[in-house]
Amino acid sequence: MEYMTESTNRSPGHILCCECGVPISPNPANICVACLRSKVDISQGIPKQVSISFCKQCQRYFQPPGTWIQCALESRELLALCLKKIKAPLSKVRLVDAGFVWTEPHSKRLKVKLTIQKEVMNGAILQQVFVVDYVVQSQMCGDCHRVEAKDFWKAVIQVRQKTLHKKTFYYLEQLILKYGMHQNTLRIKEIHDGLDFYYSSKQHAQKMVEFLQCTVPCRYKASQRLISQDIHSNTYNYKSTFSVEIVPICKDNVVCLPPKLAQSLGNMNQICVCIRVTSAIHLIDPNTLQVADVDGSTFWNHPFNSLCHPKQLEEFIVMDCSIVRDIKRGAGAGMISKKHTLGEVWVQKTSEMNTDKQYFCRTHLGHLLNPGDLVLGFDLANCNLNDEHVNKMNSDRVPDVVLIKKSYDRTKRQRRRNWKLKELARERENMDSDDERQYQDFLEDLEEDETIRKNVNIYRDSAIPVGSDTDDEGAPQISLAEMLEDLHISQDATGEEGW
Repeated sequence: MEYMTESTNRSPGHILCCECGVPISPNPANICVACLRSKVDISQGIPKQVSISFCKQCQRYFQPPGTWIQCALESRELLALCLKKIKAPLSKVRLVDAGFVWTEPHSKRLKVKLTIQKEVMNGAILQQVFVVDYVVQSQMCGDCHRVEAKDFWKAVIQVRQKTLHKKTFYYLEQLILKYGMHQNTLRIKEIHDGLDFYYSSKQHAQKMVEFLQCTVPCRYKASQRLISQDIHSNTYNYKSTFSVEIVPICKDNVVCLPPKLAQSLGNMNQICVCIRVTSAIHLIDPNTLQVADVDGSTFWNHPFNSLCHPKQLEEFIVMDCSIVRDIKRGAGAGMISKKHTLGEVWVQKTSEMNTDKQYFCRTHLGHLLNPGDLVLGFDLANCNLNDEHVNKMNSDRVPDVVLIKKSYDRTKRQRRRNWKLKELARERENMDSDDERQYQDFLEDLEEDETIRKNVNIYRDSAIPVGSDTDDEGAPQISLAEMLEDLHISQDATGEEGW
């Protein structure tokens, strides 16, 4: 006789809710979920509406006790900031989940959906979902208050250059705009021989000084002045000043190098022409086409000055021009420029056309000049050169004329110029009538020098139609491929138009 076991399906027993009598599974409270929620509210004590401060100017939110942070909408940083606003009430429950509920970006409302758990009667765990509404209130932060006051600053950078031409400053202005180094400035003030940059913190000023050292040859001195102090907390309030001096050499200057410096640069001639100023001074010898770069530290160890004033440029007409094919190079000669051609020219001043006086010189513009062309240069034979290095040179080593650049019709060039540059918003005082001419010189340098043009953002001017002058003199132009479209985007950090 075999013993048979009968399989039994055991189902959990049910009890009746002590409140409403509905059959439920047994729980420590012996109450159904609906009755339990009606009797107990675990979200009690957690505020359902909270205010949060937002600064319109800098697009930052206030994080107590005294910090302003930048957060995008529905980001993890903003969610953490919202939860910190109700950190004390949330410590009494267990937070299971939190997330944003979509709201209109302009509604000035942030909704956060929270899921919490808490142990209630006799050990029963109740879970509840609810929404906390955050009202965004506008409040200006302390930094923006100081910016609006326009008189508060912690650090100032005084950029100076002891020259009469502002070509280096115009180039520096475009670099600052390209890399956005002007964003942390409180204000920019233009004076006669330089610019002043005001900052609300010393760290921003130090960052700007480092940028200047990387872009132009310069040196600086730092100083600070004590404004106030607290002897109890041992805190001090200083105002810092950074004095930055740029080398006093601009593009198209004729310089006379010290003998030791000329020897160290490859035994080049002492009379040279500055073809551009970037992070170093780029020089070329018009007699041999030898080029050399002089950085800021080398210049301050062996200083030299410009021989002639920019207003001393005279106009010459080319009577004859011949290309020099065989260039004799001395021992230890340096690098030769591949972009220039050495030429021997006879020129005559346009102001002396009624005479037969002509000048012979060598020039690095042999690839540009033809008989009958107009060229700008310095007449060293008839000017008073007050320079210690020139006075020690033999007179036969000093050329009679140094040609700088070919001359074109400025009116025609301005008429067909279909591009423009942006400018820094700055305060101007004691504006000189010569500034417009210097700015036009800088624009012409951009058209003629591709190396400088690569570091500048050039924007297309839609007001001037694209066209080419068939009767042009061959003046250099900027192609459309090198221009950018001038876009006007006014959006905040959230990607919207702003409040």
